[in-house]
Amino acid sequence: MAGAYILMAIIIMGLNITEIPSVLSLIIRSAFNLEPAFAGVFGMAIAWGVKRGIYSNEAGQGTAPHAAAAAEVSHPVKQGLVQAFSVYIDTLFVCTATAFMILFTGQYNVVNPEGGFLVENLPGAKLGAEYTQLAVSAHFPSIGSGFVAISLLFFAFTTIMAYYYIAETNLSYLDKKGNKWLLNLLRLLMLGATIFGAVKTAEAAWMLGDIGVGVMAWLNVIAILLLRKPALRALKDYQEQRRAGKDPVFDAEALGIKNTDQWANGSSASK
Repeated sequence: MAGAYILMAIIIMGLNITEIPSVLSLIIRSAFNLEPAFAGVFGMAIAWGVKRGIYSNEAGQGTAPHAAAAAEVSHPVKQGLVQAFSVYIDTLFVCTATAFMILFTGQYNVVNPEGGFLVENLPGAKLGAEYTQLAVSAHFPSIGSGFVAISLLFFAFTTIMAYYYIAETNLSYLDKKGNKWLLNLLRLLMLGATIFGAVKTAEAAWMLGDIGVGVMAWLNVIAILLLRKPALRALKDYQEQRRAGKDPVFDAEALGIKNTDQWANGSSASK
């Protein structure tokens, strides 16, 4: 799914390879408020970057552990390090490639916090996926918009499936009795949310998404603070075994970490 999108980004970067240094310079200058054309948008850019960055890699959001918990490893820290590395893949590779495509072609607007635009290359264009569609279309007019639309379809579909898996897993944990009506209610809510997001404006969908992600992130920060000791204990154990030249193996009982039935039963699943 992601391979085709990344390949398209690499092709466009290859066609504009001589412009990469100037685009990188523009990104760095803008990030540190050194670009005269974008003066005054530093705070807005930071806030926007944090919001969209969480969407791209889910760092600190509390959703990635559900997928990580299904991995088969000898020590949970192994999977934790993989999850940490994925942040760099998502944000520094995929998102940077998208930024390059948009900046190479100039298919973007820059909003002025005080009203209007600092840069308006696309009068009437909506902020978001339309920039990427126009950027790809600048090089491949016949397939650009359709290619990005199909990519978004697959990204959105797999995201919905993943979020449903997370929600059902959480519900199963909370509802020990296995009430079918709760499961059916969850399914109806997921379908309703999907339909609502599809028929409403992109701005409304993003606003609701920002609220939901913000709530999850704050709850997850609280959970991290409460559960940090077992995690740090596991990390220390992993590092000590690595320094001893061993392939780390997790022993929850020896570390005094409770509620790890899967590990105690001899399973290698990272629970």
